[in-house]
Amino acid sequence: MRFSRLRLANWRNFEHVDVALQSRAFLYGANASGKSNFLDSIRFLHDLVAPGGGFQEAISKRGGVSKLRCLSARRFPDVEIAVSVAGDGGAPTWDYEISFTQDSQRPPFLVREIVRQSGKLLLDRPGESDRSDPAQLGQTAMQQVNVNRDYRELADFFRSVRYLHLVPQLVRETDRYSGQANDPFGSDFLKQVASTRKQTRDARLRRIGKALKVAVPHLQELEFFQDKQEGTPHLRGKYDHWRPRGAWQTEDQFSDGTLRLLALLWVIQDGAGPLLLEEPELSLHPELVRHLPQMFARMQKRTGRQIIVSSHSTDLIHDEGIGLDEVLLLNPGAEGTSVAAAASYDQIRHLVEGGAPLADAVISRTRPPDAMQLVLFGKD
Repeated sequence: MRFSRLRLANWRNFEHVDVALQSRAFLYGANASGKSNFLDSIRFLHDLVAPGGGFQEAISKRGGVSKLRCLSARRFPDVEIAVSVAGDGGAPTWDYEISFTQDSQRPPFLVREIVRQSGKLLLDRPGESDRSDPAQLGQTAMQQVNVNRDYRELADFFRSVRYLHLVPQLVRETDRYSGQANDPFGSDFLKQVASTRKQTRDARLRRIGKALKVAVPHLQELEFFQDKQEGTPHLRGKYDHWRPRGAWQTEDQFSDGTLRLLALLWVIQDGAGPLLLEEPELSLHPELVRHLPQMFARMQKRTGRQIIVSSHSTDLIHDEGIGLDEVLLLNPGAEGTSVAAAASYDQIRHLVEGGAPLADAVISRTRPPDAMQLVLFGKD
């Protein structure tokens, strides 16, 4: 299963968005154009059904409805997220729509919640029960196990979404941070590795170790271990060294690039649900970044999982195998940010058909127009 379409109304940067999503998607836009907010709309669906989550918690952790509502929202203030989810064969098999708002009289509440399967309406809220007890509109039906039986498959799909934007310092200094479970920023990354079944963990780390040797030529081995006194989980690598048996370093000595690539290679093997990646090129050599799309495609053949990536990197979309419909351009404007596939831009299409690299055609549309003015900083 994968998200095949996303529609947003009054969500953060986006007054209105309606865009198709491929199995592999690359989000490009200027700084503050809304790439992270685009990904967060999908994370919101995950948070609706995640353990310890739910409708109220998903909104609260984002600062409330007022922080989510687009500044351009005027006549219709409701915030809306709608998705289509395709199964085998590519035909949309599920449609889900949620819209909500908040007023001074009560906490956030649902304005509408709809579920369809292959066009058949399974849920349409508010219904008679909601009208007789408006407090029920403080929860989604999707999050309630006692009522979501007919569309639990969709709830499980939302729950399978993973997001990764690892902060190396959180991995190195876990004693200083008490992260949430499955923290996408890495505070519990080593615990995630430790909680994986030994046979699975060892197999993944063997594959990761081989891949890391490409990026870190001096790395000979990678292994997991736990501190004998405190039981704290660790990773360590054996490096070529003047000593005959090499030298070992634990994760607190790994470079930012090594930790980020390691986490990326781990999470891409972990599960089959949609994977949201925030700027995976950070700290990596450009030659490695160029090969990430092919690696994504190869892993997709094994797992079938959808991968949606935000980036500024020209190297990431230098791969000739990337289609125009896989690149989404975010264009900020006075009425919010618009989103469209690169294929919908005649100029980009003509440049690519004429032999220009896709990366050059895309970046020319997303680069800040006055970027050169930055060199004048401090002149006065």
